[in-house]
Amino acid sequence: MIKLNELEAKGVRIGNEKLIKVTVNASDKLKQLVEREASGSLLRIKITGGGCNGLSYKMHFTDHVKSGDILVNALESYVIIDPKTALFIKGTSLDYSNKLVGGGFKFDNPNAKSSCSCGESFSI
Repeated sequence: MIKLNELEAKGVRIGNEKLIKVTVNASDKLKQLVEREASGSLLRIKITGGGCNGLSYKMHFTDHVKSGDILVNALESYVIIDPKTALFIKGTSLDYSNKLVGGGFKFDNPNAKSSCSCGESFSI
């Protein structure tokens, strides 16, 4: 169970869906994965250098937070984003598709000028 007052005491800021919006499909899948993986209840999204377009999305479950992190409660799924990533991800939507080809998590980032065909990397 997420205790917001404890996270805020650790220096975590509370964000909203203006930073990142999680669709119903993505939220449902995240809840399933949290239960199955049992490696943390927060989805950390990070943007790193790399990929075919310069920047790439990384995601993993964790319970560890750092001062300055931003927590977004989106449809009962909790997303944690560091301040640097927040600069690149503002206004992004995270969706999930069950399609056999082209399925999985998809980012719709309005800040991206271009992205690769797989959707895992982009440039600003």
